[in-house]
Amino acid sequence: MTFTVVDIPPGKIASVVTALEMTGKPPRRPAPSSDGFSVRRVERPGLDWYRDLFRRIGTPWLWFSRLRMDDATLAAIVHDPAVEVSTLVADGRDEGLLELDFRVPGEVELAFFGLTPALVGRGAGRLLMEAALTRAWASQPRRVWVHTCTLDHPGALAFYRRSGFVPYRWQVEIDDDPRLDGTLPPDCAPHIPLVRPAPA
Repeated sequence: MTFTVVDIPPGKIASVVTALEMTGKPPRRPAPSSDGFSVRRVERPGLDWYRDLFRRIGTPWLWFSRLRMDDATLAAIVHDPAVEVSTLVADGRDEGLLELDFRVPGEVELAFFGLTPALVGRGAGRLLMEAALTRAWASQPRRVWVHTCTLDHPGALAFYRRSGFVPYRWQVEIDDDPRLDGTLPPDCAPHIPLVRPAPA
């Protein structure tokens, strides 16, 4: 048996990314309770609103990609007519993010999907996924796809598979640790080791 070991330089983070897809509309699962929850489409989301929600959902898992974008780059994505942003509302507050990307003809990417920590395990994720799949398949695409990684919630991969997605690709991503450049607080995601570069 042979295997490859790759050292990750100090100051970097690495994750294994799993891409998943579905090529046909899955059978409906029993409808989750919607008591206290609703899904609301957000037309041309404000960038401050978007970043606040992205941080509240993603900081525990080192979500950083959208936080490193300048206003023009982020607006070009979330204000594109072929990108739809929705939120899950709980007790009058926006607590979930659903972003569907229709920009590639014939497919829909579930670009971002998440809940604030207080809602995890309360059935809100199933409600948001039902909304996602209903909207995605209404456009009659060839496929709907999503990716998750080992920096995400540990239950994310199993949740996507239960929802009908099938894994089709693995990748490894290496990037600068967002806790070292001010993108995210240095004390967030303590379960992911922070390895600082040696002082110059």
